[in-house]
Amino acid sequence: MRWILLLGALIGQIYCRETFVGHQVLEIIPRNEEQIQNLEQLEAQDHLEIDFWRSPTVPEQTVHVRIPFSSLQDVKIFLESQGIAYSVMIKDLQVLLDEENEEMLMNQRQERSSGFNFGAYHSLDEIFQEMDQLAAAYPTLVSKLQIGSSFENRPMNVLKFSTGGNKPAIWLDAGIHSREWVTQATALWTANKIASDYGKDPSITSLLDTMDIFLLPVTNPDGYVFSQTKNRMWRKTRSKIPGSLCFGVDPNRNWDAGFGGPGASNNPCSDSYHGPSANSEVEVQSIVEFIKSHGNIKAFITLHSYSQLLMYPYGYKCTKLDDFDELNILANSAAQALTSLYGTNYKVGPICSIIYQASGGSIDWSYDYGIKYSFAFELRDTGLHGFLLPANQIIPTAEETWLGLKTIMEHVRDHPY
Repeated sequence: MRWILLLGALIGQIYCRETFVGHQVLEIIPRNEEQIQNLEQLEAQDHLEIDFWRSPTVPEQTVHVRIPFSSLQDVKIFLESQGIAYSVMIKDLQVLLDEENEEMLMNQRQERSSGFNFGAYHSLDEIFQEMDQLAAAYPTLVSKLQIGSSFENRPMNVLKFSTGGNKPAIWLDAGIHSREWVTQATALWTANKIASDYGKDPSITSLLDTMDIFLLPVTNPDGYVFSQTKNRMWRKTRSKIPGSLCFGVDPNRNWDAGFGGPGASNNPCSDSYHGPSANSEVEVQSIVEFIKSHGNIKAFITLHSYSQLLMYPYGYKCTKLDDFDELNILANSAAQALTSLYGTNYKVGPICSIIYQASGGSIDWSYDYGIKYSFAFELRDTGLHGFLLPANQIIPTAEETWLGLKTIMEHVRDHPY
């Protein structure tokens, strides 16, 4: 009876979610500025409930958009009437979701006998338990810090890797957008890699003998829980918006870096809603206060998905950095290191030119604050699975990403400022 109740609880946790039966993801390539404007007008039609996974920015750049079954015919008629070419990238999103759910349930059953699986997606509680396990297994190297609480009062738990002393530090976070599950999983794999290889791997040993590393695997815990229990495609925080029936703010449009500018929405129902003011989200506030109180953070690195990009500032403006040459060379070196393992190709450059102008982003804030080495990774893939990357790609993604991260971290270690 206990087993039946437990299994029922697991199924309830994962399956009591919004359905996406018949939702399609279309790949669109706008040919000119007029077609981009047409797509932007389409995005503004709230009643269609469409979700741009990759927004229209410049001609000939691929756009990905999720469309509910109820809106499919209207959207396709509109695209055809405007001469905008499209193809179906994902025929039925619910099929991928069902596969993901089944895999998670199977993994939960297996882990009760075989231990934690870094090649699987996990609940927030499971992630926190593994963080505690790492701190317990490596007590002289790893400690857990709570730097704040989310809107719904979940802890913002950070792992600190340190060999002692007052050292300069590297900041690494993941999961600021809750539906980007491969980032939280990659961060947890990375934590285990750093802890278990210290004293064995010369590079990791040298890094931690010189610097501390702070790692926040789940930057948006409320959104992550919501994405697992209610709406797999949820991106934002879960804060309540005064005067609106819609919930949440895009936490990567909420930083005090060109706040409220291009690439952020003032519509509370939008996935890119910037919030009522800069730092309005307690999750963002917690990181800002921690970075400022530490006073010696030398690198700020954030993990997103998807698109296979390695970017540096700026996003809120298209101005060339004073440090452009150094950051560009370093980013290209990191991307080459990443590619060397499995051949995964990354594009490199400033946010504004590589994807689109986007204001209120974290690495723009960190760079303006004085953290020269500020980078954002967009992990696998380029759209075949989008945010629903199969779990069998978690470890390969984490392994290759580590080579890019290590390249950046070694440069930061060797170039104090």
